[in-house]
Amino acid sequence: MSAPPLKKPVVTEREARQVAEAAREQDWRKPSFAKELFLGRFRLDLIHPHPLPADEAVRRGEQFLAKLHEFCETRVDGALIEREARIPDEVVRGLKELGALGMKIDPKYGGLGLTQVYYNKALALVGSASPAIGVLLSAHQSIGVPQPLKLFGTDEQKQRFLPRCARTDISAFLLTEPDVGSDPARLATSAVPDGDDYILDGVKLWTTNGVVADLLVVMARVPRSEGHKGGITAFVVEADSPGITVENRNAFMGLRGIENGVTRFHQVRVPAANRVGPEGTGLKIALTTLNTGRLSLPASCVAAGKWSLKIAREWTAAREQWGKPVAHHEAVGAKISFIAATTFALEAVLDLSSQMADENRNDIRIEGALAKLFASEMGWRMADELVQIRGGRGFETADSLAARGERAVPAEQVLRDLRINRIFEGSTEIMHLLIAREAVDAHLSVAGDLIDPDKSLRDKARAGANAGVFYAKWLPKLVAGPGQLPNSFTEFKHEVDLSPHLRHVERHARKLARSTFYAMSRWQGRMETKQGFLGRIVDIGAELFAMSAACVRAELLRSRGEHGREAYQLADVFCRQSRIRVEELFTRLWSNTDDLDRKVVKGVLAGTYEWLEQGIVDPSGEGPWIADTTPGPSAHENVHRPIG
Repeated sequence: MSAPPLKKPVVTEREARQVAEAAREQDWRKPSFAKELFLGRFRLDLIHPHPLPADEAVRRGEQFLAKLHEFCETRVDGALIEREARIPDEVVRGLKELGALGMKIDPKYGGLGLTQVYYNKALALVGSASPAIGVLLSAHQSIGVPQPLKLFGTDEQKQRFLPRCARTDISAFLLTEPDVGSDPARLATSAVPDGDDYILDGVKLWTTNGVVADLLVVMARVPRSEGHKGGITAFVVEADSPGITVENRNAFMGLRGIENGVTRFHQVRVPAANRVGPEGTGLKIALTTLNTGRLSLPASCVAAGKWSLKIAREWTAAREQWGKPVAHHEAVGAKISFIAATTFALEAVLDLSSQMADENRNDIRIEGALAKLFASEMGWRMADELVQIRGGRGFETADSLAARGERAVPAEQVLRDLRINRIFEGSTEIMHLLIAREAVDAHLSVAGDLIDPDKSLRDKARAGANAGVFYAKWLPKLVAGPGQLPNSFTEFKHEVDLSPHLRHVERHARKLARSTFYAMSRWQGRMETKQGFLGRIVDIGAELFAMSAACVRAELLRSRGEHGREAYQLADVFCRQSRIRVEELFTRLWSNTDDLDRKVVKGVLAGTYEWLEQGIVDPSGEGPWIADTTPGPSAHENVHRPIG
């Protein structure tokens, strides 16, 4: 007899944190450059010399990029996709024939077996032709069926599903619900055991690729019962299963060609053989998948940066104001310099993180998260600067420019398309908290029981002793280091000298660790509520990581005779710009309006400032803030349209 359907979970903040904590990878079996950075240890040896792909991986990757480049130039009309808000079926079929669905899938399952480095290069290339295609391919392979099965699937599951994903079937990832975003503890979609099957009921929102998908990865909650541990669990589900209805194809301010929808499950029968991993491991599978899956977003930001630089160069050379090209006016030139230097740094961060993922020598969960966070923020800023450089033409659509006889430059579209990256796969605010939790892991592992109200006095005493031993060894090492020695990192000193920047990173990594320790001592258990402080700590770490990556990449290019002098110049400019941002962030750790902001927020919610809202009309329509997700049969037409 099957268990009764689940009621929508009601959880406290503490319970939600416990669910998130249980889903974390608890151990650090491999070194992590970024983790060491947050602990005040600048382990340059973990990233320098820059790791490189094997010759065979380069040959296969370059061969595919050449084919993909030709396909993008001859078969993809990005303007058409933007106008019609849909990728033509023949383009999707062409991508399947090219093998683009299986870029990361092992050749023994029919895939191309590309490395993470070349997979991201391919996403950047195709994303420059049409960001919607980049999203289609990355959602399919980075978080869809292939990656969870690669990491957690059984041999039988890989044999059944991966060949389909490599050549014919599009996959989607279904976690978010109308009332559940970054708080998965409240996930309501249920998977009730029934013999050798599970019965799925619930509604999923923002199912990227969900409208056209053939296979779905679905996160659902299994109720605890006899023989069933229960908990959030991952399933591979056939998208045409009876009881599945795609109720809506969502429309957005950008990425207008993506197939993102609302999917309802009503009494959908899924074989137990389709469960990925044990019951209760769904969130861990999702988070582990995202360790490398998040790197697809920096790829799109790198592509946007390269394009923004190209347009800025061409436009500011052609456009004259007051007797000279606008590029030579300092106010515009500063923007061009920012775009060029930041694009170089973002590509350095992406390639370094991707190559470390390929080598599998380091734990890159923090590096991948930092890459996503930093690239999404900087990518948006670069696109915004391009719009400003273009002036009124930047605000004008490409079609409108073409209609009056000018070059159809879609600057405003790129700005709209990039905006979602600050939300996709973990918003900036959530990434701050996620990275901060990993950054203070070493502290919590030795002293966490001291601030845990549920721990006994004996546990707290034991934690105090352990913390004393740890900090007695750790704190003295934060006083001095190679960053204070003028001859440190001299291998980075050539025509342009990057060694001062690496010394800056080393010194400020120690300062970052000291600041974190001081904050934990000051706030203890309340530290987790200091989200403004934690966000700035993470942003400092992101800048230090980006500076390190930029310098290491510049030295790699110099050693290989590939634009080394120019790379050193770009790395130098980026590091100088980054250092200014770092100094500001350190100042804002202790000089900010966080406490005042909290008071204002309380007033806003209490209606204290409601008078400030007067004098306008609200153009919003009627309806609930969050759609009803009561389980049951769908009352909508099914708009699912698989592409054969």
